[in-house]
Amino acid sequence: MIFSSWKRRDLRQGVPVTVTYPFTDTEKPPEYRGIPHINPELCIGCGACVRACPPDALSIEWDFENGKKRIVFNAARCIRCHRCVEVCPTEAMEETTRFEIATDNKEDLIEVVEHDLYRCPHCGRYEEFTERQIYKMLQILPKEIFDESSLLERVLLCRECRMREEVERVRGGGDEV
Repeated sequence: MIFSSWKRRDLRQGVPVTVTYPFTDTEKPPEYRGIPHINPELCIGCGACVRACPPDALSIEWDFENGKKRIVFNAARCIRCHRCVEVCPTEAMEETTRFEIATDNKEDLIEVVEHDLYRCPHCGRYEEFTERQIYKMLQILPKEIFDESSLLERVLLCRECRMREEVERVRGGGDEV
């Protein structure tokens, strides 16, 4: 008897007792961890998020023939720990409050960010890092410590070309090592 009078009182006052989920989005608390999102404008393709992801929701695909590196995020595997958000050096992994991931198409749950691999200017071979990683490195290094032109000559070569140049320099009687 008490329950029925309580229910009648709420209905008379116009207080909704239920929500029309999933048609209405419910407000989430500010500390709620939803499915993260990759911002392609900020991502440099370093792979820190991939190495930190416990359930392997993030992965890297390499295409050395076409010079591409893809960071692939599968929201269906995500456990919402946000380790990827914590370790991202450019804050490209963004927090969201997105809760619902139900879909009838698995492709809706996959995000792909594609990057151009860096190409050695000497031999033309693709390296394992992206062009954006090179630009980010050059932004971070203090300009007053390094001569930028000599730094670019050495750093922008692939490992094999750097080694070959070093061997030629030593054999040719160049500067002391």
